[in-house]
Amino acid sequence: MKLPALHWQIAIALVAAVASGWWLGDVSAFLTFCDFAGKIFLNGLKMLVVPLVLSAMIGGIGNLTESSSIGRYGLRTLAFYLGTGTVAILTGLLMVNLLHPGIVDGKPAGPLLGLDADSAKVMDSVRDKGAGDMLAVVVRLVPDNVIAAAASGDMLGLVTFGFLFGYFVSQLPKELHKTQRDFWLGIYEIMIRIAKVVMAFAPIGVLGLVAPIIAKTGWSAFEPLAMFCVAVLGALATHMLITLPLVLKLVARVSPIKHFRAMSPALLTAFSTSSSAASLPSTLESLEERAGVPRRITGFVLPIGANVNTDGTALYECAAAMFIAQAYGLPLDLPTQFTIVLAALLTSIGVAGIPSASLVAITLILSAIGLPLEGVGLILAVDRVLDMCRTAVNVFGDSCATVLVARLEGEDGVHGEKALPGRAKS
Repeated sequence: MKLPALHWQIAIALVAAVASGWWLGDVSAFLTFCDFAGKIFLNGLKMLVVPLVLSAMIGGIGNLTESSSIGRYGLRTLAFYLGTGTVAILTGLLMVNLLHPGIVDGKPAGPLLGLDADSAKVMDSVRDKGAGDMLAVVVRLVPDNVIAAAASGDMLGLVTFGFLFGYFVSQLPKELHKTQRDFWLGIYEIMIRIAKVVMAFAPIGVLGLVAPIIAKTGWSAFEPLAMFCVAVLGALATHMLITLPLVLKLVARVSPIKHFRAMSPALLTAFSTSSSAASLPSTLESLEERAGVPRRITGFVLPIGANVNTDGTALYECAAAMFIAQAYGLPLDLPTQFTIVLAALLTSIGVAGIPSASLVAITLILSAIGLPLEGVGLILAVDRVLDMCRTAVNVFGDSCATVLVARLEGEDGVHGEKALPGRAKS
């Protein structure tokens, strides 16, 4: 008998968690099982973080310049992705600060959500991570001991190391480059397979993490989760319907409406599959056949986007970390929020293409700022629907970058428009 798709298994587990938590209540044996299952699942996610992020970064960036050096295409593409990614994260940050989904009736929602960790202890942990000093956050980008940084959960330095290592792998002579690239891509493929095994237990993890919340707090936990969904969806809509169309209109000088129409097949594919990789053929076809972008540009920009551009995911990671921090009642000062923004930007690049990348990235961000990981279980309850939406935003961002690069390179006929003045190809 063929099992249903994983997201359906998680949905069934969520229903089972609500039903069992409500029916069994605080039966000790049941809560003991849930605690065991939840911890095993969270430990599995934590086990993946260091090797998965490092291999993804080094393998992806090391392979970036194999067939073509980073010239104008690459610099413009990376500038667009980093710029729009930062704007997306700040949009999510603003929306969560405006709506305060982690605050209910003026109080932290932690007790309603069944978060057991003591807020004072959590705050001490955040201080231990150096979030109280902006300069300390920057210093943590350059660790004195990479292994110690990974062991202590100080992932910002590890991410920096991964970027530097990957870049200089791309600069090695041909034979050494191939050896290093193949080695790290091999580790990445192994970690992908381990990630699939861990995620196969996600339904049990959902049961173990969500059922005790219902058992302890009843239905009151759904109010902050609903507000969290509103905040994320509002931020995603702002980025997709306002920020990116403004870039198309003001910089690329093409009609955003034309672009939405051209990309509609790819966006529907991305939304239904929750996979940027699965929608890549449709994205290529839409850009080349419906938007008029040359293949030499789509073939360069889109593969980079698959490894770098995850505006929707970065926005979601930031919002999730802020939501959990609010639920603990932490005073989110500027350095702490800066840490979250920076970690979201770097990790969204480092885990692009990884199954359930957001869960791995959120785990990493929470570790970076010293927050307990039990809040990840709350995100699983609403992750599927939000995953569909943020994947569509990721794909739309890739398509906007491709159109922008084509226009800046003086291509004629993109969306039926003549080349930009002063940029027409001779």
